Amino acid sequence: MSAIALRAPRVGYRGAEPALRDVRLDVAEGESVAVLGGNGAGKTALLRTLVGLLPAPGGSVEISGRRVGSPSDAVAAGAALVLQDPDDQLLGATLLDDVLFGPRNLGLPAPEARRRAEAALSAVQIAHLAGRAIEALSFGERKRACIAGMLAMQPRVLLLDEPTAGLDPEGELSLCRTLRALSEQQGTTLVAATHAVDLVPLFATRAVLLGDGQVLADGPPREVFAAGELLARARLRRPWVAELWTRMRPAEPVDPRGRAMLPLTLEEALACMTKGSC
Repeated sequence: MSAIALRAPRVGYRGAEPALRDVRLDVAEGESVAVLGGNGAGKTALLRTLVGLLPAPGGSVEISGRRVGSPSDAVAAGAALVLQDPDDQLLGATLLDDVLFGPRNLGLPAPEARRRAEAALSAVQIAHLAGRAIEALSFGERKRACIAGMLAMQPRVLLLDEPTAGLDPEGELSLCRTLRALSEQQGTTLVAATHAVDLVPLFATRAVLLGDGQVLADGPPREVFAAGELLARARLRRPWVAELWTRMRPAEPVDPRGRAMLPLTLEEALACMTKGSC
């Protein structure tokens, strides 16, 4: 059974031209997917459709085999969405109060709700701020607070809209490590909308490229980033490591198994140069 199954003739906002047409998206349980595209490509609309905030006229959305037509359906199916702007999502007076909101709404006993909240705060490395007022948190801390609030509900499917926006470099790397651990160690299905192409290889095993109102490419990040013409149509670039590599080696060398050697991270570039394989 797929964690996510979307069939949508159109994806977009009411009264406006569709952002995307003829979308078919299947995501396996435990998969980590980066949805890539420039501003206005339909990334946010796609995520909102998956959790029932936007309709899928003439189509269908299923999360873990359950039909989704409203946000309450998505919650019941075990899906959670982290919005791009944290101030659209934070409700509590203090950080801990906010993260406790979801577990309490699930009807969990107080000790279990607190255990989940504290574990979620630790996962995004802001446990030391638990008693701080929400308005006293920085933008990056508020972003992490939103993610913690969703993690405390232990969703089977976690959707994130531009999760690294507003984070400093250390915060970006830390969040990518957290997302990767959620996928690899806990089996959480992840779908993150982003145009931060340099971070994609750090957490995603699959990339879906949006542009021109459609899905332009769908596959492993290395294959998607190798498609230079499609990236240009999507108004994106390769990760800087890959961009430098292709400019230095325009012939695009292959490894002993005949696969294109396109490193996406510094570590991969070093491996390509020293071992002959990425």
